[in-house]
Amino acid sequence: MTTSPLASPGATRALLEEYGLATKHRLGQNFLVDNHVIERIMQLAELDGSERVVEVGPGIGTLTLALLQKAARVVSIEADATLEPVLETHALMHDNFRFIMGDALKVAPVDIEAAAGGAPTVFVANLPYNVAATIILQYFQTMPALERAVVMVQKEVADRIAAHPGTKAYGGYTAKLGLYAHVTGRFEVPPRCFMPAPHVDSAVVRLERVAGGLDEGACARTARVIDAAFAQRRKTIRNSMSSSGFDKAALDAAFAACGIAPTTRAETLDVDAFVRLAAELGDANA
Repeated sequence: MTTSPLASPGATRALLEEYGLATKHRLGQNFLVDNHVIERIMQLAELDGSERVVEVGPGIGTLTLALLQKAARVVSIEADATLEPVLETHALMHDNFRFIMGDALKVAPVDIEAAAGGAPTVFVANLPYNVAATIILQYFQTMPALERAVVMVQKEVADRIAAHPGTKAYGGYTAKLGLYAHVTGRFEVPPRCFMPAPHVDSAVVRLERVAGGLDEGACARTARVIDAAFAQRRKTIRNSMSSSGFDKAALDAAFAACGIAPTTRAETLDVDAFVRLAAELGDANA
């Protein structure tokens, strides 16, 4: 089992005190202090020593130190400048570790590739919860070499990621993420596994890239269709999409070709249905 020397309340507290961080207001940061959770993340990640791993929000490096035991290279992206000395210490001790200080949504993929010595192949992270959903989708969109992701998120976000058509949690985000990846594993993480304990439940989700996925242009066209279909969720798909600029005649022809009733609501359609609809609409896209 792969564990982390920092995954305990005592070790985490000692490191924070060593770097003068313990008394600072750590808004939005909850440090993982349970090695059992680390073990289960590593099991889902299935690293064999050949992977280039990208991590977002390493914090003090609790999960990072476990990843470094298994990955060929780990590149971590951290926005909190006060944590740079901690990460610098890890980098000095592990020659397969690099880190980038900055906003994970703004760091260019080319810069991540440079630090990783090639395109990242696996994404493993205990993500900042306020931007987790956005990061997951963006990384699958912009890093085509990513084969899988194992990410900790707020339970409600995990529910959205894993939702099925016709359920309350299923929405435009679920459908767009489904163009790139599908869920192949999940487990829950209670608040007691963190220090301090958050006020929300968490979950770890494993996503694998869809085999033989659409090309970039087809994904972009389908994403526009999904956005339009869900723009006014309470309306029928015809009314929602026409309100977003799609021609009604073109919509009716595409619905007929795809076997979709115009009175259907977007949340009842699966990803494949949106792909077919976008293909039929073609240049009629808004």
